[in-house]
Amino acid sequence: MNLLHDQWIPVRRRAGQRDWISPPQLSNPDIVAFAADRPDFNGALAQFAIGLLQSTTPADTPAEWRRLLTTPPAEQELSAWFAPVAEAFLFEGDGPRFMQDLTLSADEATLNPVAALFIDSPGENALRNNSDHFIKRGRIDSLCPACAATALFTLQTNAPAGGVGYRTGLRGGGPLTTLLLRQKPQSLWQDLWLNVLEGPLHRAHSGDAEKAALHFRFPWLRPIDQLQTGEAISPAQVHPDHVFWAMPRRIRLDVDDVHAGECDVCGRHSNTLIRQFIAKNYGLNYKGAWDHPLSPYYEAKGDWLPLHPQPGGLGYRHWLAWLLGADDTKSRQRPSRVVTHALNERKRQMGGALRLWAFGYDMDNMKARCWYDSSLPLYGLDECEADALRTVSSCVSSWLSGAQSAATSLRGAVKDAWFGGDARGDFSSVDAEFWGRTEASFYQLLRQSLEALRADPLADVDELAVRQTWHAALVRTALDLFDHAFVGTGPIERQTPHRIAEARRKLLNNLYGNKMREALRLPSPEKPATRRTRAASAQA
Repeated sequence: MNLLHDQWIPVRRRAGQRDWISPPQLSNPDIVAFAADRPDFNGALAQFAIGLLQSTTPADTPAEWRRLLTTPPAEQELSAWFAPVAEAFLFEGDGPRFMQDLTLSADEATLNPVAALFIDSPGENALRNNSDHFIKRGRIDSLCPACAATALFTLQTNAPAGGVGYRTGLRGGGPLTTLLLRQKPQSLWQDLWLNVLEGPLHRAHSGDAEKAALHFRFPWLRPIDQLQTGEAISPAQVHPDHVFWAMPRRIRLDVDDVHAGECDVCGRHSNTLIRQFIAKNYGLNYKGAWDHPLSPYYEAKGDWLPLHPQPGGLGYRHWLAWLLGADDTKSRQRPSRVVTHALNERKRQMGGALRLWAFGYDMDNMKARCWYDSSLPLYGLDECEADALRTVSSCVSSWLSGAQSAATSLRGAVKDAWFGGDARGDFSSVDAEFWGRTEASFYQLLRQSLEALRADPLADVDELAVRQTWHAALVRTALDLFDHAFVGTGPIERQTPHRIAEARRKLLNNLYGNKMREALRLPSPEKPATRRTRAASAQA
């Protein structure tokens, strides 16, 4: 099996039917999306396809990139792109195999069930302690080669901490990935190509473009000690393509002990179901200034580190940082290189309304808490000039500061009403509900502002009335959630009226207080006239 020749990628065609294709068919205009049976597989397949195109494209200029966006290469042309790297995508055999350790043997490794390829599978401790309450053991016992290849790539790309010597991925465990897609799907090719950089731009980051030998790009083609000569591997030791094909885990699938039956993931029949693999610790240890083009980054002590999903999900509170960057004193963030290049250089060349697809695992060390998958609309942001982008950034930064202040105040008020000020616990559901309830109001203001700026780059979208409208939405939502969702719905015999009244009074004060007004740049309320000032006014 060769992953560049065989039809193993599940896709959805324009009429809705599901099909399986080979990579050279990715440019077929009838194909609109990936159609795997797991959302993390869809995210992995998107990164596989983008990485493959980026690693093989001859497009080195903006003009070539634009031409290929609207006129995709034919299947034969894509086959020619991929031919020079075909040996790196063999999936079986005695020699190098895709994403598998070249020298690993059964007598030096541990035998594992194929379910261990899945990040959300219960670990050894959970199985030993019978604590697999939500994600049960025994769900996956056998995989067809197509699903095994996808599971392997998904693990290597997202690899979390796995014990002593079991390395995390190049971006750490469960990285956040952000991709630009059409707002309304047109073709899978266009969605993929929007995230491919011109060759020189890609090769200028995270690697040495002079290291063009295949094993510097696809690390499974050589023993790992020929790549990693010390305790870690840095960008200077490999080609820039390596960021898409990082291999932190030493794994080799058992393709000899196979049987016939139905795959436990896709349900298709296969004569070569894979049930186990061997693994060993101390794989490639990624250290240094790696800069993955599909991930946003944050600054920590002078270094830029890849972002990871956190509890609470993905939503509009991330819109600014992941599209334009955030430069506040607490947390500097920057978008992925693909997003920055699209908004700064490509602009109207991308030809249509776009959205940002963000996804990734929320990891608690080696345990997967949740898979997050969300889309954020751009509303024509890519059509705005530089001055308009700065205006949008300033406005949205203020709106988000106000929303964060309101969310914090609501959480504190709910805690005070329920338990009093010294209570501890997880109140993240309060924040999540608040952000979810205010999302529609945020996007309505954002769409109106961007429409105005596209029509007139000098339009005043930061006027006081807009900020007051947003403030009113925040206040209304916070009070409604306090009264009707969290506090007011509890059994009356369990409530403490005095504590609830005091918590609500404090919430009101905070929603109209100085911190909120500073965040939204609202004027201070007029102070009521005193007896002396009223008398002076009457005499005048």
